[in-house]
Amino acid sequence: MARQLGHSHGAVRNAALTLVRRGEADPGGNGTGTGQPTFRANAKTSAAARTAVISPPGTHSPRARAATAARTSTRAVPRSRQTGPIRRSGGQLYHPRELADLPDVEALNRLRDADVPVLLYGPPGTGKTSLVEAAFPDLLTVAGDGDTTVGDLIGEYTQDDAGAYVFQYGPVVTAMTEGRALLIDDATLISPKVLAALYPAMDGRRQIQVKAHKGETIKAESGFYVVAGHNPGVHGAVLTEALSSRFSVQIQVGTDYDLALALKIDARVVRVARHLARQVDLGELGWAPQLRELLSYQKTEAVLGTKAALANLIGIAPLEDRDAVAEAVTKAAGIKNVMPLTLGKQLPASAARQPPSAGSANRGHAR
Repeated sequence: MARQLGHSHGAVRNAALTLVRRGEADPGGNGTGTGQPTFRANAKTSAAARTAVISPPGTHSPRARAATAARTSTRAVPRSRQTGPIRRSGGQLYHPRELADLPDVEALNRLRDADVPVLLYGPPGTGKTSLVEAAFPDLLTVAGDGDTTVGDLIGEYTQDDAGAYVFQYGPVVTAMTEGRALLIDDATLISPKVLAALYPAMDGRRQIQVKAHKGETIKAESGFYVVAGHNPGVHGAVLTEALSSRFSVQIQVGTDYDLALALKIDARVVRVARHLARQVDLGELGWAPQLRELLSYQKTEAVLGTKAALANLIGIAPLEDRDAVAEAVTKAAGIKNVMPLTLGKQLPASAARQPPSAGSANRGHAR
């Protein structure tokens, strides 16, 4: 499409994303293996093609759009509320939650339009990454850790099949040149010196210098946007003042236990999770099951049975909190002697060769 229209790939992608946001096209996932999003026409696409929507001069960049909106109106223009489940690129469904009287995905898109970087913080498993993936179909993700280097972000020389060294651009440059959203997951695990390479792209300059590649200057295209994730309780996570100051909006993300009930997760287990979460808030515990663990419980229960799923829930708790979790689980479930899921005695050879009988998936074994 870009070649036929004579426009950049980033411009065509942004146009397609605009159609998706208006409900005039559907995201097609990312099944091409190229790392690029795909799109599908829907019943409204044909009608959308009949009427051109032309932006006023000077409103192509997110900053200019935000400035124009501020000049023309003191009130936010109503937008469609994405309250129903949204299918992420991997096929999983995301259920939007409320943020500032808006569905969270809509709030993030408004912040992107205004070029306001967002930091999402909260325990692992609460849905920070899922929210960003649902909000931005064009997302690129960097999984941060203590070993992340500037080369991992910006790019570095690699050896090709012929033995020659070529410069391979990193996800930051790709997001900048293609006008895409960029998630720095677990950003606070990355060395502050490494993250500093990203900062010029996030301020008014919106450009970086690739020192490793002849000092090349990369400028951000319209649509480039940075969002980061932070897990405060993870060992080694440090939110520096330099990093915090780059994110004008910081949003706490917790588990929606009402959603867990709506997803038909065992109400007793959800009740246990709520109880443990209150203890975490009071500083009495360091861990409580989040939505990720509750969904895992539901899948394990379907395969191995309730007792095994409860035993596994206890086993995944940190050692220092395991006794408290075991006590809460035992009391709520009314099942005695539930301990972390472990292997038992070796089965006789004849029994080991037998296929599982019908319904055996519902009889869990835990010791």
